[in-house]
Amino acid sequence: MDSMDLDVLRTGTRWLQEGHRVLLTTVVNTWGSSPRPEGAMLAIRGDGAVVGSVSGGCIEDDLIATVRDKGVTDHTPRTLKYGVTAEEAWRFGLPCGGTIQLVLEPLSEASQLRELYEAVSNGKLVLRMLDMRTGAVRLSDATQTDGLHFDGNRLVTIHGPRYRMLVIGAGQLSRYLCSMAVGLDYQVTVCDPRTEYTDEWDIPGIRIVRSMPDDTVLEMRLDRRSAVIALTHDPKLDDLALMEALRTDAFYVGALGSRRNNAARRERLREFDLTAHDVARLRGPVGLYIGSRTPPEIAISILAEVTAAKNGVAIHAVTTVEGAKSVGALEAA
Repeated sequence: MDSMDLDVLRTGTRWLQEGHRVLLTTVVNTWGSSPRPEGAMLAIRGDGAVVGSVSGGCIEDDLIATVRDKGVTDHTPRTLKYGVTAEEAWRFGLPCGGTIQLVLEPLSEASQLRELYEAVSNGKLVLRMLDMRTGAVRLSDATQTDGLHFDGNRLVTIHGPRYRMLVIGAGQLSRYLCSMAVGLDYQVTVCDPRTEYTDEWDIPGIRIVRSMPDDTVLEMRLDRRSAVIALTHDPKLDDLALMEALRTDAFYVGALGSRRNNAARRERLREFDLTAHDVARLRGPVGLYIGSRTPPEIAISILAEVTAAKNGVAIHAVTTVEGAKSVGALEAA
């Protein structure tokens, strides 16, 4: 889950502990265009204070006005739709006639919000099941990383830690890449045992480790919410990380370098007892082809490819750095 939704759990828990009435609002269905995805959350305190978001702002304003006027009066969850008519879509700022369905859940100690927040904060992946008729909540271990199910009787949501990114190398490119990745809500770790690169690292919100890259990969226990990007140009560091990362479920594993260097890297990785499938997962040269030259432009190129992979968007070979340059070489010939 992203940091905004984690903040909803944290703040909602605190409000309950302080004795406030709290209404938790969750997006459960969208039709057409929608500013926020299914699963997005908003908590409204009894006096109208809010944390989180379920739209571009207009729906929040309407919900806040209702709570300020009437308070949190519900005792069991209910649903609410916005944008059913063209007039409502215009009023609430839903683009292209979009429609959004929300579950409004009055919170109590039985909602287990504190237990959920503590589990997610400790890195656990949790399934939360809400009974719409009674408001009862059950928490259990989740076996998948994403998903929401709502059938009118039960709301099932998956909650877990943010997407993680491990960057090998603390050079100049890494500074731009990591700053942007934090803005994209990744939990970023930079691994570089070379003290001359890490001693002056001063970018906030990023974890620095100086252990060997293969040890770092094993220690992080990478999963389907993890990306690994090797940027040192040093095979002794990059290859160590890649040989372990390619054995994990990480959704993206890539390395900087020329086409020739990456071809040589793939040959080396085959010597580490990796399967052909493992090696084929390596993306390199990393990035989508946008004609990037400067470190910030290269960082944008890399993160564009990572974002596409994260969102399950098919990437045509010709749009990658490797594919576009291969085509260019053939045309030049």
